[in-house]
Order: sequence, then C-alpha cells, then structure tokens
Amino acid sequence: MSALIKLRPEADWDASSGLFDWVLEFLIPRLGDQEAAARLKEIVDNHLGDLWLSEFSAATQKEIVSHLRDGLIEAAKRDLPDSDVKDEAVEHLRELVRLTYD
Repeated sequence: MSALIKLRPEADWDASSGLFDWVLEFLIPRLGDQEAAARLKEIVDNHLGDLWLSEFSAATQKEIVSHLRDGLIEAAKRDLPDSDVKDEAVEHLRELVRLTYD
C-alpha cells in the first residue's frame, strides 16, 4: 500500500505505508506542537496514509521540515532494520529530504 506526504502543492513524496509510518513515528516525539504530534499519531494508528503539511501552522511546518533535514537520514541508517532493501529505503528518504529544499 502506498502513502503520501504532501510538502507543497508541487512537491509530494510517496512511499510504502511502512516507510511512511516510520517517518511519522520519527517526527512524533520531536514535535513541540503536541496537537500536531497527536495528529501524526492518529494518521499512523488509523492507517490514513497521507500527510499534508498545509494542515499545520507555518511554525509547525518549519519544525517538521527542520527535523526531516536534520536527523532523518542518520536515524534511518541507525534504526531501520538491516535488510537487503535498507539502502534503497534510505535513498528514498533522501529524496524526501531533497524535496524539502525545492
């Protein structure tokens, strides 16, 4: 099953539901906005499969982007289980990070 993170109207990232959930679970404990963290948890818990940054305040959007840029790849290398697709998953996460700069 596929899932989507919509960064901006012209920038979206799709991934497997497992990798999508992993990204949201990475963000949840790092967010200062507890309502936003609860919303991400709701998305994961209910397998909703999409996240639109535009539903959050500008400050929360900036915080999410900051966490994606600063920490996501390192966490993936460290925390994703070793497998024959780990390198591919990390590269796909790099694409998400790249999209935050476009």
